[in-house]
Amino acid sequence: MLPLSTSMRPARLEEFKGQRHFLYEGSLLYNSIKNKTFESAIFYGPSGTGKTTLARIIAAEMDADFKEINATTAGTKELKEILDDARFRFYGLQNQTTYLYVDEFHRWNKLQQDSLLKALEEGVIRFIGSTTENPYFAINNAVISRVRLLYEFKRLQKDDIKAILQNATKDKEKGLGNYDIIYNADAIDMIAELSNGDARVALDTLGFIAENIDDGSAVTVNLVGEALQSKVSFYDKSEDKYDLLSALQKSIRGSDPDAAIHYLARLIEGGADVQMIGRRLVVIASEDIGMAFPSAVSIVTSCVQAALMTGFPEARINLAEAVILLASSPKSNACAVAIDEAIADLRSRKIDEVPLHLKDAHYKGARDRGVKGYLYPHDFGGYVKQQYLPDNLYREKVKYYKPGTNGKEGAFKKYLEALHGDE
Repeated sequence: MLPLSTSMRPARLEEFKGQRHFLYEGSLLYNSIKNKTFESAIFYGPSGTGKTTLARIIAAEMDADFKEINATTAGTKELKEILDDARFRFYGLQNQTTYLYVDEFHRWNKLQQDSLLKALEEGVIRFIGSTTENPYFAINNAVISRVRLLYEFKRLQKDDIKAILQNATKDKEKGLGNYDIIYNADAIDMIAELSNGDARVALDTLGFIAENIDDGSAVTVNLVGEALQSKVSFYDKSEDKYDLLSALQKSIRGSDPDAAIHYLARLIEGGADVQMIGRRLVVIASEDIGMAFPSAVSIVTSCVQAALMTGFPEARINLAEAVILLASSPKSNACAVAIDEAIADLRSRKIDEVPLHLKDAHYKGARDRGVKGYLYPHDFGGYVKQQYLPDNLYREKVKYYKPGTNGKEGAFKKYLEALHGDE
């Protein structure tokens, strides 16, 4: 039997889920597909986000010959055969363009990638390459310059995954609609969350469970946990993960590394993924540590990136380092307070324009508009007194950033006071 992710693969553009940052009705990409003016592109991003699916939909919409190969198994010889056939179709009686889709394109070496160049220049083929790597590092510049359009596929949102799963449970032709199975909503929710934005993982997990339970049975949270080999404690009480994340942040803010590590352990054992934990840690680094230890955000970001690269179980060590660093660091929320107060002013009162001497003066006629008088601080040893705030805020002597004295921030506070005095 085909995997559920294969049988449920969308065949029409209207069925495609996700990637709304570049594909929506009326977008340039959408219109180019519908108008049959789509040419070539490179799709890059994580697995299971729709790169192959969209390539196949495009080929179907174009009414063109479509060739699909994987760079891990296909070499120069197979590519040459495809290009020769494409030339025959293009210059022969058929006068037809061939769409070539190469999955894992970054696996080809420079010579193999460059073998596409002539066919691209002649228009013999339209090319779609997909890769999980950054194309600016993994793909030759010569190919990128000729393809031009690069689309970054992002992990699917939880709601998109849920919609895909729900469609699969109802579809009687390609999905599980004919199965005598009950699908518990919390189980579907759990698959959607733990699949980490990968539709393939989500569908194949659901398909695996459905194929291996009796008629009349239910897809439950426990079965999902068994299928994914994940803890299911979060799903006994939906708010648990948010309570644990809150407890983690408050323990870090309270400089208690033991409590912080305890809540990190509970999050990991409860099935929280690296992204969920990592997002909160990066926020904490700026919200609660801030200028008291400015390097914290860089170090924590590196720890989270390392955790994403290694995955569990090793990722626990990277995350533990970040948590202990944050809990053991001096604390300051001055950055968070400063930006929130500035935004509040913008939303609640009229603010004067940017002072004339701060406006862009790099165009003809700027001086005629009164754009002049800016003092370049480096010409004065690094600092010179002048107005930067809009007029009304300057007159009111508004202060958004109020530095504390903890850690490194104490030094910044002294420096600013020495510069500004009683301003």
